[in-house]
Amino acid sequence: MIKKLLPLIFVFCCTLLRGQVSNRFGIKGTVADTNGVSLPAATVMLLAPKDSALINFGRTSDKGVFEFKNVKRGSYLLKITYVGYLPHQQTVGSEAETVADLGTIKMRELNKDLYEVVIKTARAPLSIKGDMIEYDASSFKVPPGSTVEDLLKKLPGVQVDENGNIKAQGQDVKKVTVDGKSFFGSDPKLATKNLSAQAVSKVQVFNDKSEQSKITGVDDGKKEKTVNLELKEEFKKGGFGKITAGVGTKERLEGKANYNKFNAKEQFSVIGLGNNTNQTGLSFDDYQDFRGSQSFSWGDEADFGFSGGGRSFYFGGDDSDGITIPIGGGARDRGFAKSYAAGVNYNYDTKKTKFSSNYYFNQSEQTVNTILARENFFPNGGNIKTTENSNRFNLNGNHRGSLRFEKTLDSLNTLIVIGNARYGSGNSTFGSAQQLFRDGQVKTRQTAIDNASTFRSFALTSTLIYRHKFKKKGRNFAFSAAYNINNADGRNRQQSFNELFQASTVNDVLRNINQRDTSLSRQNQLKSSLFYLEPISKKFFWETFYNFSLRKIEVDRNLSDILSSDQPRRNDTLSQYYTTNYVYHRLGSSIRYSFKGLNVSVGLAGQNFNLDGQFASDQNAPTFGRVQRSFLVWVPNASFNYDLKNNKYIYSNYQANVREPSTRDLQPVIDNSNPLFVREGNPNLVPQVSHEFSLGYNTFDPGSFTNLYASVNYEYKVNEIVYNQNIGSNLLTRTRPENISGGQNYGTYVGLGFPLKKTKATMNLNTSVNFGNSLAFINDVLNKTRSNSYTLGLRLDLTPSEFFTFYGNARWFLNTTKYSINAAQNQQFTNTTYTGEMNIKLPKETYFSSRLNYRIFKNERFGFDQNQPILTLSVYKIIMKDKKGEIRLTANDVFDQTRGINQSAGANYISNESTPTLSRYFMLSFTYNMRGVTNQMRKRSNW
Repeated sequence: MIKKLLPLIFVFCCTLLRGQVSNRFGIKGTVADTNGVSLPAATVMLLAPKDSALINFGRTSDKGVFEFKNVKRGSYLLKITYVGYLPHQQTVGSEAETVADLGTIKMRELNKDLYEVVIKTARAPLSIKGDMIEYDASSFKVPPGSTVEDLLKKLPGVQVDENGNIKAQGQDVKKVTVDGKSFFGSDPKLATKNLSAQAVSKVQVFNDKSEQSKITGVDDGKKEKTVNLELKEEFKKGGFGKITAGVGTKERLEGKANYNKFNAKEQFSVIGLGNNTNQTGLSFDDYQDFRGSQSFSWGDEADFGFSGGGRSFYFGGDDSDGITIPIGGGARDRGFAKSYAAGVNYNYDTKKTKFSSNYYFNQSEQTVNTILARENFFPNGGNIKTTENSNRFNLNGNHRGSLRFEKTLDSLNTLIVIGNARYGSGNSTFGSAQQLFRDGQVKTRQTAIDNASTFRSFALTSTLIYRHKFKKKGRNFAFSAAYNINNADGRNRQQSFNELFQASTVNDVLRNINQRDTSLSRQNQLKSSLFYLEPISKKFFWETFYNFSLRKIEVDRNLSDILSSDQPRRNDTLSQYYTTNYVYHRLGSSIRYSFKGLNVSVGLAGQNFNLDGQFASDQNAPTFGRVQRSFLVWVPNASFNYDLKNNKYIYSNYQANVREPSTRDLQPVIDNSNPLFVREGNPNLVPQVSHEFSLGYNTFDPGSFTNLYASVNYEYKVNEIVYNQNIGSNLLTRTRPENISGGQNYGTYVGLGFPLKKTKATMNLNTSVNFGNSLAFINDVLNKTRSNSYTLGLRLDLTPSEFFTFYGNARWFLNTTKYSINAAQNQQFTNTTYTGEMNIKLPKETYFSSRLNYRIFKNERFGFDQNQPILTLSVYKIIMKDKKGEIRLTANDVFDQTRGINQSAGANYISNESTPTLSRYFMLSFTYNMRGVTNQMRKRSNW
């Protein structure tokens, strides 16, 4: 029967194929100038005649030839652009030809007489100028009220993931500028999350030079993928902003507002927000509006020279302690939070003078309840399993202010002054109930904890940078000086009840901690840097630099035990006072070769680090212990960058990074403030040196919009500072820092992106493999932990029309951890994530959007298998005159599945943590968008 049907099936397929082929045709031709000389790499676009929507695009070959295959029959507008020539356009019809051969198309050179004609006809969906791709924003339709992020998702060759991270041509976008000005800080998301797509005229994507290259005029081979947004004229002057208010179930409330006002020189912005929907601190949306279009990145590099570590001054690593404005962004998946914030920003910008300043206040109140399961194992076998239920409450408030002043004194001299300040205060409480079981069955300990603390802190950074260009091209000099302060004081209450059970269960040992302590920390730093660049020839350059830092730390901790009579008694053993002076010198030099895209640099620096500290139980003690150390470390550096032209790059880099021992780790004292976890210092520590090597290649074909990125990296650690542990039968742990060599990490990454159908569908694939080996002693036995991870990612972008878009992601992650001391504890866990975002335009300015985040966690060691589908649905309608209003109904976490989950592994443990957080709720919100003021209004005011 099947054999009889095969001829019929073959005839049917041929008929169908013939029908498909007859419905398609090709377009080809040659682009040349008026003299008949071919024009290679000209941009050729096929547009829809009705609305100039981009149907297909490409570039001419080396001989000026272009061809579009399998085009659906119909009438099209063919548009060709080439730098220095008048854009050409003509109508192309399919008629009956299989291939429409347009012959040689001659383009006219651009001159002043044709300039106005070009202005009227040059508008094209995209144009390719060298390594820059320029998109006409109006050619890529997005719903009213959309952000720049929504616009970027529609552009060929650009991807935006579910967290707002941007990739262009396969590479991470490092910087977003507006009208060529670098602002919104260093995070590109701050510029794209809330700036209105309606305000943007053009989007330009290109490889920007480093700031050092721009200043010196000498290419250092470093490139960073940059997006520049050109604003429409009506948004460059005037006022715009938005107000949003929402009310939801579970007593959820949110509100935020911002307003921006511009003229040719000035910008003023105000912002306010408040919510109990886990939007903590300043979200990316609000931060973008707050910073404004004239503000600057605070990341001016004042420590000249190649990297090497040891010269930075850290002010804290989280939102509550950071020196800059917090940019938490998005909802946290831990606990429940309330947040309030307000800020004001003023910027002034002229050709020679640039000034930017802001003040910001935020307050965050967070409650977190956590369930923890943890397993510790020992070198000689056996394990201890821990279960813990804990609750934490944090209330933090911060005042922050920043300013940046840049003055161009003349064509050769520039002065920059930067200042940042922060004052913070807050309080927290922590309660915990723990139970420990040996070999999973015998209870060995149970602990109850009730702690509380209050704190105040103040930090200030101030930097002066002076740059001078000599008349000789390439010769440059720079000087910087900085003074930093970081002070804090706090009060703590530590209460815990520890019950330890012996194997015989006859005798119980009770350990109670009931303590109060006050702590005072004062840190200040004075530092300076010098830099000189001398051109040896047109191709060779000599760079030299010097870094100096003087840092002083003073810490005073007074601890008292609370007796049964509730009377405090000072504990001289645990109280501590110490001061430390750090003096840092680094002198280095390098030779650079730069010519026709090839850039090679080789350098060496010597780092001298002197530490002089003293410590005692009290600042009035008759005798003090001393820690005096001096280190000299040689830091080599080498880099290789080669621009192969045609958007192809290869690069390689080697550097040695140095980590100096901390004062606390060097002090030969025992800290047993927690008798279950005793710390001991080691005065014999030496600096850790990490040798890092990387090699990469990336290419982008602007004709096919195919990109490839590949890299390998390797790190080897010498004298790594690790914390060796001696663990008792009841998990009573004693830890001491030691130096050990041999830790290493190495990995690879490959990313590939290509259009399935130009302007309609794009596929991106990526994979990475990473291997890590870490070393540490546990109970005097060397434990080698090998952690291998494998990642595979897939992304599909579908943008067939303005009525429908879909962005899908899949990520598979596998981690295996193996231990040398106890192979039975080896583990493997997987995290799988599927995300999808769909947007549909309905009749009468109504829109529907949905977002699914489906996560799967598996860990066989814990028997853990968790599926977590998080679905958010929203429907919104554009209302009011000029489409200024939006009313939206959102269902958050439709399946009521949100909770924080964390899996981790260490040298001798594996753990799993789960935290309840805000789950399903519904929110009704209204947004009013303000547009740019009219020309008539602008004439009445300087603003």
